[in-house]
Amino acid sequence: MKRSHQLILSSLFLIFCSFGQHLIAQEKFPTVDGYKGIWFTLGQFSDFGDKYSGGLGTYTAKHVPLAIHAPEVNRTFFVYGGTRSQEEKHLLCMIGVFDHESGMVSKPVVVHDKEGVDDPHDNPSLAIDEQGYLWVFVSGRGRKRMGYKYRSTNPYSIDSFDLISEEEMTYPQPKFIPGYGFLNLFTKYTGIRELYMETSTDGLVWSPDQKLVAIKRNGDKNSGHYQVSGNKGNKIGFFCNWHPNGNVDLRTNLYYFQTTDFGQTWTDSDGNEVEIPVLNLTSSGLVKEYFSQKRNVYLKDVNFDADGNPIGLYVEGIGHQPGPENGPRSWHVVHWDGSSWQDHLITHSDHNYDMGSLWVEEDEWMVIGPTANRPQVWGAGGEVQLWKSSDQGRSWEMSRQLTKGSNRNHNYIRRVVNGSDPFYYFWADGNPDEFSQSHLYFGDSEGNVWKLPYEMEEDWVKPKKWRNNWLSRWFSR
Repeated sequence: MKRSHQLILSSLFLIFCSFGQHLIAQEKFPTVDGYKGIWFTLGQFSDFGDKYSGGLGTYTAKHVPLAIHAPEVNRTFFVYGGTRSQEEKHLLCMIGVFDHESGMVSKPVVVHDKEGVDDPHDNPSLAIDEQGYLWVFVSGRGRKRMGYKYRSTNPYSIDSFDLISEEEMTYPQPKFIPGYGFLNLFTKYTGIRELYMETSTDGLVWSPDQKLVAIKRNGDKNSGHYQVSGNKGNKIGFFCNWHPNGNVDLRTNLYYFQTTDFGQTWTDSDGNEVEIPVLNLTSSGLVKEYFSQKRNVYLKDVNFDADGNPIGLYVEGIGHQPGPENGPRSWHVVHWDGSSWQDHLITHSDHNYDMGSLWVEEDEWMVIGPTANRPQVWGAGGEVQLWKSSDQGRSWEMSRQLTKGSNRNHNYIRRVVNGSDPFYYFWADGNPDEFSQSHLYFGDSEGNVWKLPYEMEEDWVKPKKWRNNWLSRWFSR
């Protein structure tokens, strides 16, 4: 579409929205009286439980990002998958806000009701544009359930939203780049999982979907990929794995690709341009080959060092089913040092779907994740630990235990973009072995933890600091 036509359509849309706002007096969206996460089971059981299950309000690692701190208003906005009551499995795509001045959190707002869907694959992700408008990208699930884009009616406000589009979009990963606009990485289920991108200068008119990665071996009928992404300034990069013949249970290998010109060209980590879509199994974007070792790769997070070199956090192991027969799951960081990839072991845990995040502050790197295997052993998640490295990931030390004595496993610890204490990351808990409540938590860079209120009588409430003792075990039941 020509740029002049885009501008005309954008102007007409803004006029329509402005007129509509006057007609409906900016009616507020519904709220929920407290932070109640979605509980989910995939239903693929083996001897040691489900492939994954539990409190999955901040699932998946492929929804990026879930939370952004806006320094202009000193507030952190965050999205998650929630419900109205502890008895429900009905997914609501929610947004909340933490005010750093008052230390209070708002009642969560329902941006989109999934109308009976209980699957957190449909969870939302978040972006904020230069004017302060909040953009909620609601994931669909292949072509069975559509995805949606919403924009807040007013800047830095969660009171109401305008529906922008309905489209095929799974695992949305929107990036807003000042001076350019939006670049959204996402997945399409074209019989298998393939990686796509789209761009927009204003969020209202979008480019055609462009396929990025569709790797196949000779003889394979299908391809398949998952990705996690991040950006530093204008550099947008993503790590992806490969599903041999489209089989997600055999996900393997590790690849990295990046763009510095808003998706016009894509390169490997060394700046060599790659042809899009990437089809070659041995592309120059190959970081580490695991296929011949018959090892699975589970992607967790992306960050960058002070020079803008990419760092990936991932977990690998020998099989997709939970339990001891597939051995320990190994947590790694892989770092492009400017000339080659360096891969380092952090620790081990007991489940492929244990998920945490990676922080990089000059020479100090930090990983926070559920790496202690309790209380529900062999289930997704566990107790949360903070790991630190002061030598660019070569060696790691467990610095602090954030949770202990919990009744339910904690999982999917999500980093806040531009995070500011005390809301530096957040996550949900839940029992992976049986249907349970799911509470949400947030923490600061020192490892202090607060619990988001499960019940709220007021519109704004100050969360209580969470204590790691028998009282916390009692009150978290």
